[in-house]
Amino acid sequence: MSAPLLQVNDLKKHFPIRGGIFSTVTGYVFAVDGISFTIEKGETLALVGESGCGKSTVGKALLRLFDLTSGQVVLDGQRIDQLSNSALRPLRRRIQVVFQDPFSSLNPRMKVRDILAEPIHNFGLLTDKADIDKRVGDLMEKVGLRRDAIDRWPHEFSGGQRQRIGIARALAADPDLIICDEAVSALDVSVKAQIVNLLCDLQQELGLALLFISHDLAIVEHMTHRVAVMYLGKIVEKGTRDDIFRAPMHPYTRALLSAVPIPDPDIKPNRIILKGDVPSPMKPPKGCRFNTRCPYVFDRCKSEEPKLEILGHKHRAACHLNDLPPDQNPMLNEALRV
Repeated sequence: MSAPLLQVNDLKKHFPIRGGIFSTVTGYVFAVDGISFTIEKGETLALVGESGCGKSTVGKALLRLFDLTSGQVVLDGQRIDQLSNSALRPLRRRIQVVFQDPFSSLNPRMKVRDILAEPIHNFGLLTDKADIDKRVGDLMEKVGLRRDAIDRWPHEFSGGQRQRIGIARALAADPDLIICDEAVSALDVSVKAQIVNLLCDLQQELGLALLFISHDLAIVEHMTHRVAVMYLGKIVEKGTRDDIFRAPMHPYTRALLSAVPIPDPDIKPNRIILKGDVPSPMKPPKGCRFNTRCPYVFDRCKSEEPKLEILGHKHRAACHLNDLPPDQNPMLNEALRV
């Protein structure tokens, strides 16, 4: 069996909190606190969870926008988390990103021609101007835009068209993996569907791997192969799409799924309303980090942190309830309509 395209081992990113006239470190924000996952070639892994759970920090860590606190990031068998900037530069081409806001992710002072040509120049993929212009035009057509629009400015396009340009810019570097950081959350509903379908088509055509960071589970279910659910810097459950959407085994995952709108008006949704607020990542709760909001919490949850236990071939969940006999596990005795 071939090695995964991307392998992340025990990734941690703790941001220091400084105070006083000498900027002394007074504590840390535990944004990402020990997560592991893999992404295969041509696969989509969705990273989901509430705002502030650390999803976007994971994406930025993989892009090496800052140094890691600890952990390993392995790209196609090569560890990249400890590489110098000069050694990492040729590998940056292989991991590209599509940002959340299409209005601020494009330089308003550059025409589309220059925006798409920039990564081609930076990575030395082409040098002849005619070849670059042809490549830029091909990229525009690939994302569903007209070739003759390359001489327009970003402000002349709609939000959905700008996001298509952002996708084209990511494709310009000929990457193996694209990180989509809430890439459709700022778009209208109808445009969201178009962009998601575009990403799926490009994945099939080019064999791309996607890390799809999102809080929209309806979109995630449509396009992903596997799902990892984050809560307060930890992955609490991961598995195939069917594992997560048909048989969730963590109370937090069940609560997220219960909030997904159901198109059939004859089905009454079984909403799970979580009490309280998300704890501060500066002082995460002891034991299970979800214990302050979990409807099934018991004593063990408050003292012992659960591990991601194997529940199936690729299904893992970090919940002490799964250690109980099936007839005593309340998650197995309550129907969840999603």
